[in-house]
Amino acid sequence: MPQSLSLNLVHLIFSTKDRMPLIIRDVRPQLHAYLATVARHGDGECYRVGGVADHVHLAVRLSRTVALSDLVSELKISSSKWLKGRSPELSKFSWQRGYGAFSIGPKDLDAVLDYIDRQEEHHRRKTFQEEYQGFLRHYGLEFDERYVWD
Repeated sequence: MPQSLSLNLVHLIFSTKDRMPLIIRDVRPQLHAYLATVARHGDGECYRVGGVADHVHLAVRLSRTVALSDLVSELKISSSKWLKGRSPELSKFSWQRGYGAFSIGPKDLDAVLDYIDRQEEHHRRKTFQEEYQGFLRHYGLEFDERYVWD
């Protein structure tokens, strides 16, 4: 086969360190746009970025030449530096060490986009921890509570 083709759609989730509510409403749209730009690196696509004060969600199509772990590392490192430069209150900002990455099918993309768009509404009823544990259970991932949070 002379051409390499792929369609890898991923729902990424990661939180601020210790789930600190540092992503204030005023900076959120700019952060989301920044993350989307970084995620488009290397022929990838970012369909949506959303979240609340303590975490973000991204719906992305991975480039066939970029490893997921490399993309997440680039997202976290560059956005952390960017956020730290926004205001003195964010000078010690950092993301949690881990992340969640869940594969989604093309037919499920619209539902994920809708879910990301409704983060504010969703988190009036559910904490980040409850949400994230729900994803882990939904996808059948075994986890040890001692190592999920940092």
